[in-house]
Amino acid sequence: WPLMIDPQGQANSWLKNMEQSNGLRVIKLSDANFLRTLENAIRVGSPVLLEDVGEKLDPALEPILQKAIFNVGGRSLIRLGDTDVDYDPNFKLYITTKMSNPHYLPEVCIKVTIINFTVTMKGLEDQLLGDVVRKERPDLETQKDQLVVSISNDKKQLQDLEDKILKLLKDSKGNILDDEQLINVLNHSKLTSSVITNRVLEAEETETSINAAREQYRPAATRGSILYFVVADLASINAMYQFSLAYFARMFSYCIDNSEKADNIEQRLELLSSYVTHFTFNNVSRGLFEEHKLLFAFLVASSLLRHPSSGLVSEAEWSFLVWGSISLPPPPEGSPDPPPFMTTHQWDSLLSAEQAIESLRGVSQSISSELMEWGRWLGAAEPQEIPLPGSWEGRIGTTFGKLALLKIFREDKLIFGCAKFVSYHLGPSYTEPPPWTLDEVFPDTNCHTPIIFILSTGADPTTMLQRFAERKGWAPGDRLHMISLGQGQGPIAEMLMQQAAHKGDWVCLQNCHLASSWMLRLEERVEELGKQDNEGVHPDFRLWLTSMPSPVFPVMVLQNGIKLTNEPPKGVRANVARNYNAMDQAVMDSCPSKPQEWRKLLFSLSFFHAVIQERRKFGPLGWNIKYEFNTSDLECSMMTLRMFLSEQESVPWPALEYVIGQINYGGRVMDDIDRRCLMSILRQYMAPHVLDDSYKITPQSGRYFIPPDGPLESYQAYLASLPPREAPEVFGMHPNANISFQLSETRRLVDAIALMQPRVSGGSSSQGSTDDTVASLAAGMQAQLPSLLDRADCAPGLFDRTPEGQLNSLSVVLGQEMDRFNRLTRVMGSSLAELQKAIKGLVVMSAELEAMYQSMTINQVPKLWARVAYPSLKPLASWFKDYHARVAFMRKWLQEGVPKCFWLPGFFFPQGFMTGVLQMHARKYSIPIDTLGFGFAVMEAWSASEVAKPPQDGVLIDGLWLDGAQWRPSMTPWRPETTTNIAGTPTTGFLDESAPGVMQAPLPVVHFNPLQGTEVHPAGHYSCPLYKTGDRAGVLSTTGQSTNYVLSVALPMRPGTSEDHWVLQGVALLTMLND
Repeated sequence: WPLMIDPQGQANSWLKNMEQSNGLRVIKLSDANFLRTLENAIRVGSPVLLEDVGEKLDPALEPILQKAIFNVGGRSLIRLGDTDVDYDPNFKLYITTKMSNPHYLPEVCIKVTIINFTVTMKGLEDQLLGDVVRKERPDLETQKDQLVVSISNDKKQLQDLEDKILKLLKDSKGNILDDEQLINVLNHSKLTSSVITNRVLEAEETETSINAAREQYRPAATRGSILYFVVADLASINAMYQFSLAYFARMFSYCIDNSEKADNIEQRLELLSSYVTHFTFNNVSRGLFEEHKLLFAFLVASSLLRHPSSGLVSEAEWSFLVWGSISLPPPPEGSPDPPPFMTTHQWDSLLSAEQAIESLRGVSQSISSELMEWGRWLGAAEPQEIPLPGSWEGRIGTTFGKLALLKIFREDKLIFGCAKFVSYHLGPSYTEPPPWTLDEVFPDTNCHTPIIFILSTGADPTTMLQRFAERKGWAPGDRLHMISLGQGQGPIAEMLMQQAAHKGDWVCLQNCHLASSWMLRLEERVEELGKQDNEGVHPDFRLWLTSMPSPVFPVMVLQNGIKLTNEPPKGVRANVARNYNAMDQAVMDSCPSKPQEWRKLLFSLSFFHAVIQERRKFGPLGWNIKYEFNTSDLECSMMTLRMFLSEQESVPWPALEYVIGQINYGGRVMDDIDRRCLMSILRQYMAPHVLDDSYKITPQSGRYFIPPDGPLESYQAYLASLPPREAPEVFGMHPNANISFQLSETRRLVDAIALMQPRVSGGSSSQGSTDDTVASLAAGMQAQLPSLLDRADCAPGLFDRTPEGQLNSLSVVLGQEMDRFNRLTRVMGSSLAELQKAIKGLVVMSAELEAMYQSMTINQVPKLWARVAYPSLKPLASWFKDYHARVAFMRKWLQEGVPKCFWLPGFFFPQGFMTGVLQMHARKYSIPIDTLGFGFAVMEAWSASEVAKPPQDGVLIDGLWLDGAQWRPSMTPWRPETTTNIAGTPTTGFLDESAPGVMQAPLPVVHFNPLQGTEVHPAGHYSCPLYKTGDRAGVLSTTGQSTNYVLSVALPMRPGTSEDHWVLQGVALLTMLND
């Protein structure tokens, strides 16, 4: 029996039309009596449509799928459940699934015939072309339809004649010439076939001329088809972004009817294409969250330009923008060296892009010969707004080529470059879609279509809906019925819907995501309401639904409903203003014992609440883990504040700080470093200086402060005067934090685009070029894999035991690291060999190998490797280079003995190495290891090559990076030839603010020296956390620390700064960067 993959519902519609006259029965596996319906259909020989199956089929269907029919006493029977059922041979079973990419196991595939009904770009284009021509030239489309039927009938008649002749010839006996009936039939057939053949030829000629006339309208159909596939792909980034083909077809038809008309076909098509694009964009974007609106606009613009009908964006340009270089090949001979203002990685990426993208050929030579001009462009505050140097602006200024250059050199500005690209190719209205209002949306609604509010934290559309309903005459409680779903509320909601549908009232079902068990029933009710012939639905009836993004929300309801997103305004000003707009004067006057302190501290607390919420946008610089602080935390802290102020004679600052910081807000904070940050922020807002009118929250600009004591209106007026977007200094952060924020926004955009790209499968003939690329990459990587690390190659004495029988602690660490690297190398070698065989078809392409294939096409580290590898955020090309560097470091240690300076980024498990260093020191001096800690001294040497000899105690470490700050060395330069020190003397340098635009800066060699009783860092030092990767978050271990966290390093601070200053800036050490 056929199992049809039917995400757009086309197979369902076709089957229902085709089998309607035969008494088609439609069932779902979720129906309580689906087996009974199936049993009756088998008895009477009715066709059955089984809808919406998943990846597993009910075992009760097994006999039907196997066609396990047996005969008993001349009766054909089939066993269904525990009963034998008479089997009628006219019975037919059709199965459909709405899943767009189901993975059926082989045991399912061999029982059914899988047919892919998913609409294709070309197929949809032909459908939409028919819609356009039917409305623009109905005569052509009618003629075309009649011709198709006529040609089909004529060909069928010819076939029938041939069959009849063959039957007569077969049945004829004796001499054929004596068979008068046969001769007459042959004569008649000859005349008829001649007439029909001529008629078919004429019809086909007419059809050709009609098709030529229809083809003039294809550009509009092409535009519609491209838009639909962009809209359909949105579901991969959020489960709530579901749009059905029927919904899109209705929009497209509306656009044909309502767009501006013109006599000239080309002009008419241009007007129609523009109107379709704008109407679709506005309708879809009102159902998208703010962060995805630019993504949608960019996808629309790029998809139109990537289509063969335009061809302005090549696949090479698109692939580079989304995935970067799959590999970084060595630069071709004669390539210039990188300029001083570029990193080696940027230069390698540029050379790789230059080889892949034709429009960038020669750009490296241009940069080398015009250093000053390119340096100015790269260093500009807004490089996307200024022309490229030389002739390059004219060549690629408005193309994908400029976006590729922004990705390489100024990735933080790529998101603005994308907005400018959209604005240039589609128009400014696509970069800033206007906010919707219910007055604008309501005319698009009807009694059959639900309106769905997609919620986000802090947003509630209830009040807006109540005000709108009152204006329209549907008073809340009278004609607008609202119910919050939850346990036991389903039947009540269903009764309300039934009554309101008859009377023409409105029903609002809130928080649908909380009633997962009732969602199936909601889907059935909405499906009943959606039937156009349902006369029991009053035209004034409207169904409003609210839900957070949730996988349990019915897809069918989403696909056919009108979706609206409702988000709270972003920014500190909007956050504090929202709290003050919800207050009244009674709250301001609710602490009569200390009214002035209460109002000041209330504002300060509200500002603190806004700051810790909005700080999340800076990613790891803001918080290691994104915490969901909410209004209940603020309300609880307000009650605590009021209670303490009312009960105590003076303001109890330590108690307020502890209860608000460690309990009310700190209860949500799981990471110790985050808790330290939370308390540092709170000290800015809950301390005696807050009550001083001269205190400024932002001392540099003086723009933000706590207003003087006054009525509620004075605070609201002050908030209204603040800028809508706050500078990083409001959070105590460096201006570079904005770059970090923009970089994370850009990466989120690019990651979302990558997520939406179609996944190609290894072994597919249509993907030959991709197969070749991956096979070549796999072969190259396999050839470059280093040999396993072997203890037989070790330096003399490295693994020797002491007289006590103990192995040197660092040798133990080395042995463990070797085992981990060897395991990774084996996995890489075997998987690369298997992948090459799978691409050639020599072995089965397993799920793991297919995932590896996909990862290699998009420059990501395969999960198969990541499971046995060290944590890393690098793309595949950089990861592979880093892997070689790590293995080379371990091999050098193995073959040459203990290094003078250790490259900490080279370790799988740096925490184990630190423990090994402490254990070695404890054994050397017979000190209990649990009394030891590390003292730290930053040396004058910047790299291991400058180190003359190892220290007496402890180890020297290099390869660390400062994130959010830089190291300011002492003024006296170090000359290695004039000193015999191990790595120069400990420097008199200190932590300093980052240079503008520089996010990470290297740290010189650091001496990690074990000391007894070193728990508290010395005064004037910042306890700087050291992490393996830049995301800082990790799995929390039993110690309460993240697995990404190694230890904290005491670094001297710039004179005049406090530890809170560096905590607020999010300064940390990293063992590796992300690129």
